[in-house]
Amino acid sequence: MGNRKPFAVVLLCFLLTVVAAMPAAEHVEPVHDGAMSTYMVHIASSHSPRATRNTARLTRAYTSFLRDTLPTGMNVPAPNILYSYAHAMTGFAARLTARQAAHLEAQPSVLAVIPDGLYELHTTLSSSFLGLTPSSPLMVESNGATDVVIGVLDTGIYPKDRASFAADPWMTPPPRSFRGGCVSTPDFNATEYCNNKLVGAKFFHKGHVAMTSHMNGLAPASRSPLDVDGHGTHCASIAAGSPVANANLFGFARGTAKGTASGARIASYNVCGGGCTSSDILAGIDEAIADKVDILSISIGLNVTHLFSDPMMTGAFRAVRQGIFVSAAAGNMGPDKATVKNLAPWVCTVGASSMNREFRAPVVLGDGRTFTGYSLYSGPDPYGTMIPLVYSGDAGSDACEAGKLDPSKVVGKIVVCAAGGAEQGWAVKQAGGVGAILASRPAYGGYAEAEAHLLPAVSVTHAEAVEIAKYTQTPNPVARISHFSSVTGVVDPPSPRVLSFSSRGPSRAAPEILKPDIIAPGVQILAAWTGEKSPSQLDVDRRRVEFNIISGTSMATPQVSGIAALLKVARPEWSPAAIKSALMTTAYNVDSSGGIIKDMATGKEAGPFQLGAGHVDPNRALDPGLVYDAGEDDYISFLCALGYTPPMIAIFTGGSPVMDICSKRQHIAVGDHNYPAFSVVFKSYDEKVTQRRVVRNVGSNVNAVYTLGYRASPSDWSGIVDPPKLVFDAQHQTLEYTVTFSLVLSEASNSSETEAHSALVWTDGEHKVVSPVVLTWPAPSPTVAAM
Repeated sequence: MGNRKPFAVVLLCFLLTVVAAMPAAEHVEPVHDGAMSTYMVHIASSHSPRATRNTARLTRAYTSFLRDTLPTGMNVPAPNILYSYAHAMTGFAARLTARQAAHLEAQPSVLAVIPDGLYELHTTLSSSFLGLTPSSPLMVESNGATDVVIGVLDTGIYPKDRASFAADPWMTPPPRSFRGGCVSTPDFNATEYCNNKLVGAKFFHKGHVAMTSHMNGLAPASRSPLDVDGHGTHCASIAAGSPVANANLFGFARGTAKGTASGARIASYNVCGGGCTSSDILAGIDEAIADKVDILSISIGLNVTHLFSDPMMTGAFRAVRQGIFVSAAAGNMGPDKATVKNLAPWVCTVGASSMNREFRAPVVLGDGRTFTGYSLYSGPDPYGTMIPLVYSGDAGSDACEAGKLDPSKVVGKIVVCAAGGAEQGWAVKQAGGVGAILASRPAYGGYAEAEAHLLPAVSVTHAEAVEIAKYTQTPNPVARISHFSSVTGVVDPPSPRVLSFSSRGPSRAAPEILKPDIIAPGVQILAAWTGEKSPSQLDVDRRRVEFNIISGTSMATPQVSGIAALLKVARPEWSPAAIKSALMTTAYNVDSSGGIIKDMATGKEAGPFQLGAGHVDPNRALDPGLVYDAGEDDYISFLCALGYTPPMIAIFTGGSPVMDICSKRQHIAVGDHNYPAFSVVFKSYDEKVTQRRVVRNVGSNVNAVYTLGYRASPSDWSGIVDPPKLVFDAQHQTLEYTVTFSLVLSEASNSSETEAHSALVWTDGEHKVVSPVVLTWPAPSPTVAAM
């Protein structure tokens, strides 16, 4: 997920348009019989055919089911099955009328009927920034994850003449457990493009084809594994691209580009060729599970409140149950609260952070002031002298919209645009301008995006843009943009910082589960790019590059996918939950200056709703000391605690509804889920909330003794931990503890704040097992505040 742009299929952005999501209380309502849409039909396992990779057999069985179940008539369109699922869900996706969908939903053999939804998609330095050098402990113990297959669900892959996807001579065939492969199409020669690095390449487009038949404005569906958008290629190479020396974009970020787990194999699943539909994504997950990938990296998300109405999360449940680690992007809707996507506790939700590299281009005004601009403009340094400056609002368009700028006021000038990116720079160029200064969003604070402009153009923070715009109102304003360059080892500002666009918590589905889980580098990442699209992503831009630099939580997610691949080899006995626990409890929250990691949007210290447990630290995750593990039974208890009914839970588990599945779990609260973090929601000031946790000793000392501490002493809340000491021995490597949280009434009720955070720290002298704690409570009423 990257730059936030308004044009269609913007792959640098994780912004999601929810076409349809079915809340718990809603059912499919019939409309006129002629209109057909795509629905995913969840079938109880007692009524479903036996799971098999023979999709034709499944489709025949479900076709018979529809024929026997649905009413017929002369004017009733025949249903059409698009996909039959055997692994990511139990059931099928089909084209149905709303009346047919409602009829199916009423059948006892049908658990749910979910309308198809439309998702949108949300390196030379990042590996070293993460501490992943050839001699680092995790790289040594994992042997580069050479026997791991990372499945990337995205826009496909572009391996033509891309060294990032070439197999080194030493690479052996993929592990025998992997059952996938590559599909050939007219524009994708599997024999030529696939090798011991790229071991899988498939595509899923039926849902998108069906949706484009009745929705305007969608791009044509891709009928190939080939990536024509760039996003999937970029993400795949970040996760596991082969090392490529002298990689760069127009000279920017020059160095060796390599994936986080550069020895791992890649299996690409094109589920977003033109658009990302639920049915296509679920088909990709279904195939990846059948192919037996080890990791799933998904930079896509859905804006939902109920997990059961997010097909990607139900499919991820099945994947995790098979031991597949799933990482997913948090989204690019920050800095607003409660915008985080991919909310299930069984996936690792990744936010985005900055690094110590910037692409700078100073802006010098005629009055002597200098502002830091950011740009990836590749042309000659244009200005030895000052150029006239004009504000876009005085030239016909505040936002520098194409066709609205007045050439008579723009020709030969630098234009200050109130908003925009590469497309606004092009609009200035079309109107005769010779340069552009583009304002970042006001809410983004200290963040401004560097882009591959077609004319000398820079982005500046909103505050600086306001100052420059004010200057344009003085007599004869002039400016100069110069010195487009990469600056590495940036000390001021310190790094990492939480990127302004990175989506924030709390979770809408379950505020007691902290989301995002973690942050990782996601700004201005250099990685492989498609030969079918320009680096600016503008159609008018005819430039083609092997590498591109883009930003987003989409870029952060494959970093974590690669780290998980390394850990999966180094610690093969760990479950997906244990790997995520190790990543979270060893994360750090201190920047390069020694202070708390800051939020770029506000300049203030970031809390758990911004950075989750903290910034990922791969080498420390190798030896976390303790892990908070969880499996299918724990996740079922979590779903019960959410109030989900047996049929809803069966959507996740794939079994038939077990009517008493929650009866023995009534004492379990949502906050009792065995998570490596504490998110405590108080409904009143005098409430006490107790949460239960279980930890397993994975350190070398079986007789370890852990004592309790806090990262910062709480003032407006208290936490009583029982027991306050964890004593392990050979017979007791798993121990339980509880924490009872309460508010200090005089502090909380008299404060305008409704949130506090700290961290609970267990230590044995060698390890520090850190669990973030965030507490929220109601805003004080006027009566309470006056007391």
